[in-house]
Amino acid sequence: MKKEFTYSNLQLTILVIGRILIGWYCLYEGIAKLMNPRWSSFAFLNDSQGWMADVFQSMAKNPDIVSVIDFLNIWGLIAIGLGLIIGLFSRFASVSGIILISMYYLSHPPLVGVKYLLTAPESTMWVDKNLIFILLLFILLVFPTSQKIGIDRLLIKRK
Repeated sequence: MKKEFTYSNLQLTILVIGRILIGWYCLYEGIAKLMNPRWSSFAFLNDSQGWMADVFQSMAKNPDIVSVIDFLNIWGLIAIGLGLIIGLFSRFASVSGIILISMYYLSHPPLVGVKYLLTAPESTMWVDKNLIFILLLFILLVFPTSQKIGIDRLLIKRK
């Protein structure tokens, strides 16, 4: 049985604005990568440190894997962004975003004393923007506003 959420106008407004802002961020990042013919995930993967550095660095050594990762990264960000902005399959977009951004976090965790070549220096310890995005996407997953304001609402009515 599907749970029906009841939101106040303020709650709904804040959640929808948050969904759109996260969607815009993802969409823009995907388009920026698509429009840059020199962009590749190679350097990011190769710069990985932390718990799973060996996995990410081994991916960087295989050009075919890098090509697949580039494709999935670009089009994944674009699809996640569009889904969140227009409220289409936003639960799937949220889960996909959680998975994708978790990969960024695992590749470049904000560990004390670790310096990355490719990321801007931040004064963080364990918590960075990626972890915050993951939490925000979990909030959107738990509070599916696209069923109130978004294309998902139209799809639910057809069922």
